[in-house]
Amino acid sequence: MNSAANIDVIILAAGQGTRMKSSLTKVLHPVGGQALISHVIETAEALDNTNIHIVVGQNADVIKQHVLTAHPHLKVTWAAQTEQLGTGHAVQQVLPNLGASNTVLILYGDVPLIRSTELTKLTEIAALGQLALLTTELDDPTGYGRIIRDSEQNVCEIIEHRDCSDSQRATKEINTGFMALPVEVLTGALGKLDNNNDQKEYYLTDIVKLVKSQGESITGVCTNDSGSVLGVNSRRDLAECEKHYQTRRAQSYMDAGVTIIDPTRVTFRGSVSIEPDCSLDVNTVIEGPTTIGCNVEIGANSIVRGSVLADGCRIEPNCVVEDAHVGASAVLGPFARIRPGSELGANVRIGNFVEVKNSTLAAGAKANHLSYVGDSDVGANTNIGAGVITCNYDGAYKHRTVIGENVFVGSDCQLVAPVTIGNNATIGAGTTVTNDVEADTLAISRTKQKSIQGWKRPTKK
Repeated sequence: MNSAANIDVIILAAGQGTRMKSSLTKVLHPVGGQALISHVIETAEALDNTNIHIVVGQNADVIKQHVLTAHPHLKVTWAAQTEQLGTGHAVQQVLPNLGASNTVLILYGDVPLIRSTELTKLTEIAALGQLALLTTELDDPTGYGRIIRDSEQNVCEIIEHRDCSDSQRATKEINTGFMALPVEVLTGALGKLDNNNDQKEYYLTDIVKLVKSQGESITGVCTNDSGSVLGVNSRRDLAECEKHYQTRRAQSYMDAGVTIIDPTRVTFRGSVSIEPDCSLDVNTVIEGPTTIGCNVEIGANSIVRGSVLADGCRIEPNCVVEDAHVGASAVLGPFARIRPGSELGANVRIGNFVEVKNSTLAAGAKANHLSYVGDSDVGANTNIGAGVITCNYDGAYKHRTVIGENVFVGSDCQLVAPVTIGNNATIGAGTTVTNDVEADTLAISRTKQKSIQGWKRPTKK
């Protein structure tokens, strides 16, 4: 009897993916902002005591580079399938690397949404010395291998769609491709595979019939979550997989206390943590790593990427927040852009058409209209008026602007960095600041206004 304590996970990723019609290797296409194969790897890592083996083909180098970058701590044994001779042939390439008494679990680099709970069921059955298959039922099973059961409903064979008779094609229970079995059972069956089929390939599914003929037990585990076994072979498949992934994530957040106005119009990518009593309006996109506190409201058409939103902050519609920290009860937008490196304190107010880049705004600071704050440090309760620009770039280098607490910067001012404005200073509207401004002073630079009597505007002739 095998023990489930050691599992050799084989991820098949050698397919060329010609139907994707893409220069990008199929298993590197994204679902939920993450490569297909990365989803599979993370699911495999969620299992206990696994050794991960990945079978690659012509695009081995790009897949290896991705795995090395996206999963730097993962230990992988690589196997090469230099000829595309079927899934059975692909698994044969891994045999020398398998533990003699281990359980083998077969996964697919282009089937990203499989759940670890389903895989655990398979490995538990395989640990008893049986072949365990994951199956599901589809209303339209066209293209899938059919599960053939005997009169007692025991699994006895899998027949590929192209090789099925008309009566067999009427069967709705299909093979998902996922299986677990003892190493010795796999090794014995692979040695007897042949390629006597339309494609002249060695089908992994044929081992079911071989195992059955040897009197071994075969258990079919049918999942009612057919979306979890969706394979990606085309752009249409990719879109369907994305749809299922987003539905699954939205449901999990709603179950945890998050309000999502329309779950079909919210997109999640990567690692996203959301606390209860948050509200997400339509067409919001949230990309990880992002952490969202309690009672946060995100308005329609907003994008939050790689950021922290503290409790109670409000993102009005049509905002973009990227690689930033937004403090408690801060309010952004509508139409605000918070760029990387920005840290906004509690109760900060960033209004419409304001852009903040690589800047800190302390608690209570405000920039309500049509301003650019770049490479700046803004003190508590400072007010930045409409049309204010921090001129941070001299054509070669970026320079910093430092604005103290309780400063009032009037409308249409230019602050030419590097420059420091002291606490409680006032900058008159229309001023260009090129020198430091001392605390508790008024700085103003304007051309004296004059009026010309009888002035006539030019007219067209």
